Amino acid sequence: MSEGRAHPLGGTYDGRGTNFSVFSTVAHKVELCLFDDRNNEQRFALPGRTGSYWHGYLASIGPGQRYGFRVDGPWNPAQGQLCSSEKLLLDPYGKAVDGALQWDDSLFPFDPEHPAVPARRGDSAPFMPKSVVIDSLFDWKDDGPPRTRLEDTIIYEVHVKGFTIRHPEIPPELRGTYAGLAHRASIDHLTRLGITAVELLPVHQFIHRRPLVERGLVNYWGYDPVCCFAPHNEYACDQSPGGAVREFKEMIRALHSAGLEVILDVVFNHTGEGGLRGPVLSFKGFDNGTYYRLKLDDGLRYVDYTGTQNTLNAEHPQVRQMIIDSLRYWVTEMHVDGFRFDLAPVLVREGGDVNLESVFFEIVRLDPVLSHVKLIAEPWDLGDKGYQLGRFPAGWSEWNDRYRDGVRDFWNRGGGAVERFALRFAGSPDIYSLAGRTPQTSVSFVTCHDGFTLHDLVSYGTKHNEANGERDHDGENDNHSSNCGVEGPTDNGGINALRARQKRNFLATLLFSQGVPMILGGDELGRTQRGNNNAYCQDNEISWFDWESADRGMLEFVAMLIGIRKQHPVFRRRDWLFPSGEGSPQPRAIVWYDAGGREIHMGNGTDTSPKPLQVLLAGEVGRMPDAEEESAGEDDLLVMFNPNDGGAVFDLPHSPVDRPWLKVVDTSLTVQPTHGGAPQVNGTVALTSHAIAVLARSASGNNHCGS
Repeated sequence: MSEGRAHPLGGTYDGRGTNFSVFSTVAHKVELCLFDDRNNEQRFALPGRTGSYWHGYLASIGPGQRYGFRVDGPWNPAQGQLCSSEKLLLDPYGKAVDGALQWDDSLFPFDPEHPAVPARRGDSAPFMPKSVVIDSLFDWKDDGPPRTRLEDTIIYEVHVKGFTIRHPEIPPELRGTYAGLAHRASIDHLTRLGITAVELLPVHQFIHRRPLVERGLVNYWGYDPVCCFAPHNEYACDQSPGGAVREFKEMIRALHSAGLEVILDVVFNHTGEGGLRGPVLSFKGFDNGTYYRLKLDDGLRYVDYTGTQNTLNAEHPQVRQMIIDSLRYWVTEMHVDGFRFDLAPVLVREGGDVNLESVFFEIVRLDPVLSHVKLIAEPWDLGDKGYQLGRFPAGWSEWNDRYRDGVRDFWNRGGGAVERFALRFAGSPDIYSLAGRTPQTSVSFVTCHDGFTLHDLVSYGTKHNEANGERDHDGENDNHSSNCGVEGPTDNGGINALRARQKRNFLATLLFSQGVPMILGGDELGRTQRGNNNAYCQDNEISWFDWESADRGMLEFVAMLIGIRKQHPVFRRRDWLFPSGEGSPQPRAIVWYDAGGREIHMGNGTDTSPKPLQVLLAGEVGRMPDAEEESAGEDDLLVMFNPNDGGAVFDLPHSPVDRPWLKVVDTSLTVQPTHGGAPQVNGTVALTSHAIAVLARSASGNNHCGS
C-alpha cells in the first residue's frame, strides 16, 4: 500500500486502484480492513497522514470491494474518546453499503452502568455491514434536471417502499425498491396526478435500532442514518455490492424523463449511533468528540436537540464540510433536485444558540451547485428556542406548520380562525413578507408522514398507535383534528359523505392556496393507517399503499384540482397579493367578502367564529410579468368557503366587469361540474354545509375556464 492522498475522503476508485482517506484528530493508527465474499478479513495500516487525514492507496482494489476501518487510539469515555480497534467502522464517506446490521453486544463500547470499564471484548466485524468501493461511471444518456420553477412546484411526499410494495402492475421482484418507483406504473400514477416533484422519505443508509428489532418492528421512516453518501441498500432490487447506487441513478433518470424532480428528506441533525447506550458503528469510533456535541462537563453525555440521544456537531468545520460534500455529491453524482432538511436549526446551532447568520448558509448561498437546487427547511428542532419558522434566509423554503394548523382549525366545526385562515391561504404574508421573501417560501401542507393521513384526519377523534408497542403513549394527540364529530361506523352513509367532502375541502384549499403545496402520498387514494398517527415503525399494511382499495374518485378529483392550479397562474403568483388599504383607489389582487358579497377587511377583528366567506383572486392585478407567459390575460377566480354545519347562499360580489362566471369546482359533489361542461352562474350560489365552490371568469370572455 502506498501513501495515496488526503482528498477526496472515502474510498475513491480512479480506474487503476482505490484511494482511501478518513478523518480523525485522535487516532494513533487507522487500519483499512478488506473483506472477501466469505467475510475473511485482511488489514492494512494506512501509511499516509496529512494533518488529521489518514490515507493510503491500493492499486489492486476496484469496484465491489467490501471494506471498513479500525481505529487504534485513546479510550477515555469521560473525555468523549471511544477508540477501539475491536470495532469495525463504516466509512463516513462510503458511497455504498453491503449487508445489514446484526445486533450483538460487541457493537457497544461499554456497559452503560459501568462506562469506565474498557471496551467490551469481542470483534464487531461479523455483525457489521460493510462499505463498498463503487465505480462512479454511469450512462446518464440525455438526463437533465427538470428545473421546475418554485411557483409551479407541487410536492408529493412518499416512501420508496410503501408506494410500490403492493402495486399489482409492478413485477413482484421490483416492488418496494428504487426500480419499482422507476417502473412505468409508478410514473404513470405520478404524471396522471400532475405533481411535479417527489419528496422521498430518508434514503441515506440507515439502521433499525435494537429496541425496535426486539419488539419485532423496524425503522420504517428511515430517520436513523449511518452514512450520508450511500443510498439505503434495502430499497434496492439489485443486492450486489454497490447495486443500490446504479439502481438509484436509474430511478432518477426515469423520473427526470417524465419531468419529475426528486427531493431527498435528509437527516444531518443526528445519527443512528445514539447516545450513551448506543453502538459504535462509524463516527463514534473515528472521533466521537468531533462528530457529536458532548456535554462540556461530561464527555459521556451527548447534547440532544433532536430527541434521538445525540446531535451531530455541525459547528465543527469537518462535520460541516461532510454535510456540504454529501449535498454536492447527491446533486452532481446522483442528480437529485433538492433537499428537505430534517430539524434544520440543528445545522446552525453555535454554542447552543441558533445562529441564522451562520457560515453554513453563506457556504450554501455561494456554492455553484447547491445555490441552484431546492432547499426546504423543517424550521424547528427540540432545543431551546428551536422554533424558527419564517427566519431562514432567502433562497430557502420552509415547512409551514402554521398553515397546517390554520387550515385544520378553519374546517374543524369547533374552530373559527377566519383571519388566520385568510393569511395562510394567501401564502402567510404575516410570516414571510416582512423578510422580503416570496409566497413560495411556504411549503404548505395539511398532512405529512408525521401524523394522520388525510383519511384518518377526518375519520378518527383520537390516535390509535397500539401496534407500535408503546401503549399508545407515542405520537402527540392532534389538537387540530377535523374528524367530523365522532368515530362513526364505516357503513354510516351520512358520516362517510361528510368525511369525503372534508377531504375534498382540505385538498382544494391546499391546491388553491398561494405557496408550494405538498401532498402526503396516498391522500389522493384515501390511504388509511387505521388511526396510527406515528407509523414510524410499521413496515406493513398499516403504512403501505393499498392499491386494490384505492379511492379512484378521489384520485380523479385531485388530478382535476392540480390541473386547475396549473391552468390558472393566479394560484401560483411569485408576488404578494396585498390588498391596499380601505378607500384606496388602487385595484387589489385579492379581496375577501362575506356570503352576502360585502367586503371583509381582514385585521379588523374578523378572527372570531366560523362563517361562510369568499375570496376574489384578480387575474390581471399585481401580476409579475414573465416573458414565458401568454399576454392574453389571466382569468379571475372566486373561491367560496362554507365551514358551517348548515348550508349557505352566496351573493356574487359586485363587479364592473361584465363577464360570466362559470362553476368549475363544488366539493359537495362527487362528480364535478366540469364533467359535463362548467355551468354558468348568475346572481347567487347555494352551498351545502362544509363545502367549497370555485368560480372562474375568463379574461377574454370566451368561457374556456376549467375546461
